Amino acid sequence: MVGKNKLRRELPLHILIIPGVILVFIFHYIPMFGIMMAFQKFVPAKGFWNSDWVGLDNFRYIFNMPNIWNVMWNTVYIAVMKIAANLVVPIVFALLLNEVRKNSFKRTIQTIIYFPHFLSWVILGGVLIDVLSPTSGIINQFLGIFGIDPIYFLGNAKWFPYTLVITNTWKEFGYNTIVYLAALTAIDPTLYEAAVVDGAGRWKQTWHITLPGILPIVTLMTVLSLGNVLNAGFDQVFNLYSPSVYSTGDVIDTMVYRIGMVEAQFSVSAAIGLFKSVISFVLVVISNKLANKYAGYRVF
Repeated sequence: MVGKNKLRRELPLHILIIPGVILVFIFHYIPMFGIMMAFQKFVPAKGFWNSDWVGLDNFRYIFNMPNIWNVMWNTVYIAVMKIAANLVVPIVFALLLNEVRKNSFKRTIQTIIYFPHFLSWVILGGVLIDVLSPTSGIINQFLGIFGIDPIYFLGNAKWFPYTLVITNTWKEFGYNTIVYLAALTAIDPTLYEAAVVDGAGRWKQTWHITLPGILPIVTLMTVLSLGNVLNAGFDQVFNLYSPSVYSTGDVIDTMVYRIGMVEAQFSVSAAIGLFKSVISFVLVVISNKLANKYAGYRVF
């Protein structure tokens, strides 16, 4: 009877998640059928069942490609910098914003910093191309005031990875700040009152109360982000890169796009995608175990 009553109470909740489950099944599970292309010499005219099976030949081909390790390094390097920036900057900004006592000013700042998150990289790509232009861009015009020569942010292989990280952080840090602001509201106010009585200043309160209070959320966000070590952001890179920055800006996802969609090597692109997914899955499992061991926190 207890089980039936519980099911009856929770039935509306189960009904609510049905559309989400259907969407996940259609767009995440059914496409997994295409993984078999990674082990075939796939020919669209023959289809999945009549294309020749080649075993691991596609994977051997991938690791014999002359630029594969450079692309791997670019992906990891850019992704790690993005992960670090998107953890540190939102935390710092959330701590600063938490100190603002005037609610109207606080809400205005929140709205301003959230806005870029809702713009696509197609739109922002066009904006950044103009803003970062070496001839007419406002950034280089500002640098010119101090006698600094124009910098080709999007055309110089040296500057391009850092431009990706900075612009991605600018776009996403406001939205990520929401998570940490929510975590800050869950901290018991009496802890701060006791700290004031003991003579603790704002810095000591932050160090001994605020940061430990949001540590579980920081751990969660870190664990979730580690699964993206091989995901440097296709949308952003695709809309901003050019052949002149392939040496430092070409990542796995853009290489998969060119191999699969431009060169029509579907099996090779599927093999690269499968390799990336397997590595990401392993990283998520490992990071979850590390979080449980060192921070006492589990995602699953």
